[in-house]
Amino acid sequence: MKSGNPGKLDRIVADARRYAETREQGYREQALKIYPWICGRCAREFTRTNLRELTVHHRDHNHGNNPSDGSNWELLCLYCHDNEHQRQLETAGGGATVDAGGTAATHSPFANLKAMLGDKD
Repeated sequence: MKSGNPGKLDRIVADARRYAETREQGYREQALKIYPWICGRCAREFTRTNLRELTVHHRDHNHGNNPSDGSNWELLCLYCHDNEHQRQLETAGGGATVDAGGTAATHSPFANLKAMLGDKD
């Protein structure tokens, strides 16, 4: 097997990370100017000292969709942002279904227990 140039791969990865950070800083700075520094889910308020804990969430989950009016963004704290993405993964993966209120897990691990153990009546 022919090995590629590891320096080239490292350079590509570093360039991609730098580009992503630059892009993020652009829309993050715009969102922080447009919206109040409050989490859109839990209503936690932020100041300059803890502003790093406030993230920009893309409503359509497309990080390339960054309209300058901020219509695809909402500010969420780290915890609510992680929760939002976890809910999306669970819904997309066919796991637990989450309703608009954030409840209703549908998985029932013991639903078929009697059949698995064999009917011993």
